[in-house]
Amino acid sequence: MPVSVPHGSLARPGASPVAAGAVWAVVTGMYEAYAAGDREAIDARLDPGATVWDSAAEPLLLGKADLDRLRDERPAAGDGARDGDGAGDGPEETGLDAYDPVIDVFGDLALVRYWLRVDFAPAPDGGRLRPELVRNTALLRNGGDGKGADSTWRIVHLHEDVRQPGGVPETTG
Repeated sequence: MPVSVPHGSLARPGASPVAAGAVWAVVTGMYEAYAAGDREAIDARLDPGATVWDSAAEPLLLGKADLDRLRDERPAAGDGARDGDGAGDGPEETGLDAYDPVIDVFGDLALVRYWLRVDFAPAPDGGRLRPELVRNTALLRNGGDGKGADSTWRIVHLHEDVRQPGGVPETTG
């Protein structure tokens, strides 16, 4: 059954438009880098000690070494990147869309709640595969002055919660 997803954006008190935009640019930039296969650009948006509840891993990832271990266990993009067994027989991701952010800024900390939609190429038989819908929470810390668009926001924690598994045939009814 598809999950109902709220639409729109909600900037909350304490999040100036400039700060909220800078924070959201870090989050969306991470997914753009992921789609481009640019691990270095992803890592530039993450604090080296960031913790991650990754949707594909049971344990809490503690820093870059744990994240790199998980990355190395995954198949390469375009080789069944979502199947997790390294065999390359899973569905191919065709798009990522982060949307509906709710952003709070508390000095040098920012809290972002948002949805992520992962789209997939059609199945080998041509059938449509349903998208994966992931509810996310990210905590960012600012290493700069926190006031300008050029501030250095980095993700220090990311929590992914799959609400609708994707990459499986869409069903009707």
